[in-house]
Order: sequence, then C-alpha cells, then structure tokens
Amino acid sequence: MSTPALDGTRAEGQGETVRVVIVDDHAIFRSGLKADLDPRVIVVGEAGTVEQAIEVIARTRPEVVLLDVHLPGGLGGGGREVIAGSAALLGATKFLALSVSDAAEDVVAVIRAGARGYVTKTISGTEITDAVFRVAGGDAVFSPRLAGFVLDAFGTAPADIADDELDKLSARELEVMRLIARGYSYKEVAKELFISIKTVETHVSAVLRKLQLSSRHELTKWAAERRLL
Repeated sequence: MSTPALDGTRAEGQGETVRVVIVDDHAIFRSGLKADLDPRVIVVGEAGTVEQAIEVIARTRPEVVLLDVHLPGGLGGGGREVIAGSAALLGATKFLALSVSDAAEDVVAVIRAGARGYVTKTISGTEITDAVFRVAGGDAVFSPRLAGFVLDAFGTAPADIADDELDKLSARELEVMRLIARGYSYKEVAKELFISIKTVETHVSAVLRKLQLSSRHELTKWAAERRLL
C-alpha cells in the first residue's frame, strides 16, 4: 500500500511535547518505535494486551495512544476494545491506530470505535511523529487509500452545493482542497501539483478561511458530504 499521507511541516520547529502511550503486543516493535520517535514525543507508558492498555491509559492519561489493531486479551476486540474501555477519556486522549493491516474492515472498525486516524507500520519515525502531533492537534490522519475506506463507510448522501460555495475557491485552491481532503500531506500535494510546500500551506489556509472551516478533518467531511473527492 502507499505510504501514509504525512508531512513534517506541522511538527518542525514547534517546542511543545506530546505525551503518548504505545500499545502493541511485540516488545521489540515498541522499543524500535520509541527509538525512532522525535524527543518531543514523550512515551509515558506501554502495554501489550487489552487489559494492560486500559490500565496504563487510565493511569497516565496520555494525549495520544499509538494503538495496534490486533491485541491479545480482553474479549477479543483488540484495539476497538481498548478504545471502548477508555471511553471516559475520549476527547482528552486521542487514539491513532498503528497496524500492519490495511484491510478496510480493520480501518472502519477502529474508526467507528473512536480512533482519530489509521497508519501502517511501514512509516518512518519522522512520519509517525508528524502523525502524533497532527492527531494531538485535532486532525484526522490517514493514507489516501485508507481515507477512501473511511469516506465510503461514513459518507453521507450527496448534498446540494450552493454555487457560491465553490465559486469562492480558485481552480488551484479547488485542486489543493481535493488532495488535502483525500489525506495527502502538504509535501505530496506539492509534488503532485508541482508547487512549493509553502504555496500549499497558503492555499490550504485560504480554503479553510473561505469555507469557514477550522481543520483538515472538517475539510474532509465537507468535501465528502458534497462528493467532491
């Protein structure tokens, strides 16, 4: 599958930190992931089973949980069961699924449970760091292909589009909007459209302002409702 649509522009240069818990039943993977993460991502706990994960999350109250989809223990629900067992913390704690699986049923199930994104274990430490910061900031993070699964599962019936909504956007802004809404990173959009990352950032800011939206997540929902993807 394709590399997840992540970029480092959001995390670079920021001084804040994000507290995370890593949930995966392979200790060697947890160790490798910790070594690859940016120092600003502070690992406050680890777990290898459903029961351990629920306990550690409740005790440490991280901002983001990096959550494997398939875990031993519990009632066999894996990552979904961990999210359900941590329901009281949803909002303050955000869940980012990190799995070897790119199956549509796994993606949709964990997002229905409350995860804010889904990436695969093929990504780099830099990419997962960016994903952590983006999820902590309220964005939804997916690769373009996985985002398609989510849009198919959660998309609503086509909505009437007022002409003046789209008329607010230039042709280039419309191109950028569609790619961003599909889950592309700024870097990937820049490469696709042969423009600079800074220009992409400028267009995204303009699109959000003109459509009166506040995040990429809202933009994806707005575009999906109008079948603009």
